[in-house]
Parts: sequence; structure tokens; C-alpha cells
Amino acid sequence: MTVPARVNLITLGVDGLDRSAAFYERLGWRRSASAGDGAVAFFALDNLVLALFSRASLADDMGLDEPRAGRGDVSLAINVESPARVDEVLAAAIGAGARLLKAGQAVFWGGYSGYFVDPEGHAWEVAHNPFFPLNPQGEIVLPP
Repeated sequence: MTVPARVNLITLGVDGLDRSAAFYERLGWRRSASAGDGAVAFFALDNLVLALFSRASLADDMGLDEPRAGRGDVSLAINVESPARVDEVLAAAIGAGARLLKAGQAVFWGGYSGYFVDPEGHAWEVAHNPFFPLNPQGEIVLPP
């Protein structure tokens, strides 16, 4: 048996569930009503689910003694069709309450990208990668 080559759900540990959920709603992302108990928030993205879960509950779920706060060595990425769109998305995120980490700029690998940080400190890259075209659904098409 092999491991499926896909990611279906990303869970971010947060300190303020309501604050974080409101931020992602301001981005225009649709929150699902499936978590009626208020312990977790789910957002249906294109081909992926984003979950927000308290850091303490996530640590408990993972079998850890205590949550790890602060910057992790992970970034999440939103790829878009052009450098101009990178700047538009960054501006929209800032308008929704994100903090600009790095303005959109040409990068060493030949693309254009910038970063914002959500209210809980999770880094999101917004990138245009001319080597990874997007299909009509906005999904990356990797070269063979």
C-alpha cells in the first residue's frame, strides 16, 4: 500500500478561534457550518479544507504535552496567474487584517512573490511562478 499523493486538509493551531475565523472570512473564504460546537472552524477551499483549531486542543489531539506557539518552519502558499495579481492578493489580505511580512517582488527562482502573516502568526506566500502554470481551476500544473 502507498500513501496517497494529496493533501486534503490543513489544520492551523490558533490562540483565538473567533478572531482567526473572522480574518479568513474577511478574505472572502466561506466558513462551513459543519463544526457546530465552536471548537473548530472549517473553510472549504478549492480542493482543500482549512481547519482552525485551538493550539491546546491540537496539541492534545496530537498527543503532545503542550502547544508550541510562535513561528513554525511552515508556510502556506496561494499561487496566482500574474505578478499584478500577487500584489492585489497581498493588498486584500492586508485589508482583511493581515500583516505584510514581505512585499511582492521578483525572487531568485524567477518568479514573483510576497508574504503576509495572519493574526495568529501563520505565514502565507502569494506567488506567481511562471514555471508552474495554473489550470482553469487555479491548480498548479507541474511539469512531467
